[in-house]
Amino acid sequence: MTDTTTAPQSEQPGRIMSREMAEQPEVLRRILEAGAPKIREAARLVAAKKPRFVLLTARGTSDHAALYAKYLLEVRLGVPCGLSSMSTITAYGAKPDLRDVLVITVSQSGGSPDLVASTRAARDAGALTLSVTNNPDSPLAAVSEHHIDVLAGPEKALPATKTYTASLLALHLFVEGLHDGDVAAAAALPELAAQLLDRQPEIRTLAARYRFAERMVITSRGYGLPTAKEAALKLMETSYIPALAYSGADLLHGPLAMVDNISPVIAVVPDGKGGEVLQPVLDRLRGRGADLVVVGPKAQVEQASAGFALPTDGVPEELQPILEIIPLQLLAYEVTIARGQDPDAPRALAKVTETR
Repeated sequence: MTDTTTAPQSEQPGRIMSREMAEQPEVLRRILEAGAPKIREAARLVAAKKPRFVLLTARGTSDHAALYAKYLLEVRLGVPCGLSSMSTITAYGAKPDLRDVLVITVSQSGGSPDLVASTRAARDAGALTLSVTNNPDSPLAAVSEHHIDVLAGPEKALPATKTYTASLLALHLFVEGLHDGDVAAAAALPELAAQLLDRQPEIRTLAARYRFAERMVITSRGYGLPTAKEAALKLMETSYIPALAYSGADLLHGPLAMVDNISPVIAVVPDGKGGEVLQPVLDRLRGRGADLVVVGPKAQVEQASAGFALPTDGVPEELQPILEIIPLQLLAYEVTIARGQDPDAPRALAKVTETR
């Protein structure tokens, strides 16, 4: 469970976000116990259609979950994937040929009009459609041929936390279901997530580094890239720190020039192939004297300025993003509190976005 302060619960800033972060172990357990059979059945029905290509559609936090699914589908199944450009349909009126294409739309609320419109248009264009939401009664679920409920329960905080990790696990189970893969390793996730949440005091100490930060860079590669992007979004929408997320490969192609010995950089280092290909980036960052904080294996944390060691032993790389993001959610929360702001009340944000 997450750490609490002495302030009354009704007055504590960030109490909603804190409560929902703390629910993540139980949500993960619920998906494994109650959601897995239905997800496996949806995967069986989709696999029978043998889609030749997958398009993933989402916005915001759900877009990062979709990027995770892209890595899963391409690495685990060898299925080519793309991230769709909804405005080509909703704004420009394009009519793509989507026969034999699986369109997966990820949305926490399932209520965003552009997601509903683009999914309806995709189905009209011949696509097989699957929605992944936290609301089985949503408009998006209604227009989709297949639906997966991530079973996260009501999420009231504007910064999405439990619906993100729930979406990742649901997508993992779905992709493994497409090829009748082994999902036994996922059983360890609820307990590991609980252990990470219990280490909130470590994160509070780490957050002190960023109380007066004017900008941040977050980098990763492979399965860790969606985590880097989601962490940057969480920091921006709660603490308002401009946080730039880059693939390590992209960081070396120009943006590295803005990193100096006072630049805070967070590296999400997967324990696996992603961490191996990120190593040259870490070496370059150290060479520039960057204030490098690592979220990843203990050996990598020990080589950085500071960090947070993840329990990656025995956890396949494709499951690590479900754990990686938890300390970074806590970091966004703690940085925001340290800066005297309330993570439950980000200015100018709405839970459901309406775009075209």
